[in-house]
Amino acid sequence: MAPPFKPNRVVVIGTGAVGTTTAYTLLLRRRMQELVLIDVNHQKALGEALDMNHGMPFVGGVKLWAGTYEDCREADIIIVTAGASQKPGETRIDLLRKNISIFKDIIQKITKYNQHAILLIATNPVDILAYATLKISGFDRRRVIGSGTVLDSARFRYLIGLHKEIDPRSIHGQIIGEHGDSELPVWSLANVAGIDLGFDDAERKEIFEDTKNAAYEIIDAKGSTSYAIALALDRIVVSILHNEGAVLNVSTLLNNYNGVSDVFLGAPCVVDRSGVREVLDLPLSEDEKTLFQQSAEKLKSEISKLEL
Repeated sequence: MAPPFKPNRVVVIGTGAVGTTTAYTLLLRRRMQELVLIDVNHQKALGEALDMNHGMPFVGGVKLWAGTYEDCREADIIIVTAGASQKPGETRIDLLRKNISIFKDIIQKITKYNQHAILLIATNPVDILAYATLKISGFDRRRVIGSGTVLDSARFRYLIGLHKEIDPRSIHGQIIGEHGDSELPVWSLANVAGIDLGFDDAERKEIFEDTKNAAYEIIDAKGSTSYAIALALDRIVVSILHNEGAVLNVSTLLNNYNGVSDVFLGAPCVVDRSGVREVLDLPLSEDEKTLFQQSAEKLKSEISKLEL
């Protein structure tokens, strides 16, 4: 007798700009059979769910509702986007004091009902909050993932593509480290079809500064980022649910990685149904290694001030 079918369930906690755009992206692409929206403002979650459900005749294939933390019980992936949002002129680290207390409450409510899901963290500062999630939840390190520098790397590739007039999907380029001001570009390995990009120092500086400051520019212009981070989260979800083993620069707990341990940072990881299956060892230049270690020390300094 065949075992009963268990539908894939994704829970999105937080129905702000990032949460709702992520949920809508997952819905349009029918990534799962069940999608649950949870928010401290339940009426907001209800409204978002109702609005999306009215589009089911055009999409179909997904059961979607506004739920409670008890609905986390059967979830395969729980995406956390809840928390204070970044304001114009505010850094991601500035958000830490606001969001750490919110996170303690959220993670405790999740783990009351679920100890087997993969926790995908998108709230900023994402690397520190992913680290806090690991400590609060007690989960295996593979099953706590930050969105990391997946989006930063996409911005980097997009900007390189603009300069080279080449489809960004054909660009091989990575941003690693903090999802924030201390992130760094791995210029030593950036290429198209194995060919060096040939940028001079001024061009490299311009591309990286535009990459690093992209979120500030968007927030100043429209108040928040939402579309590209939703697509980045969708990409991570697909690699998990389809057991792809895709290499994505998510944020994970590092152990003696280019001289860095006991901190979450963005690095190329093999992502599959188990979560982060493996962290790939990048052969960084000495300058890149130093910058990566400095990024780690910056975050460790902030983590040391927290009560975890």
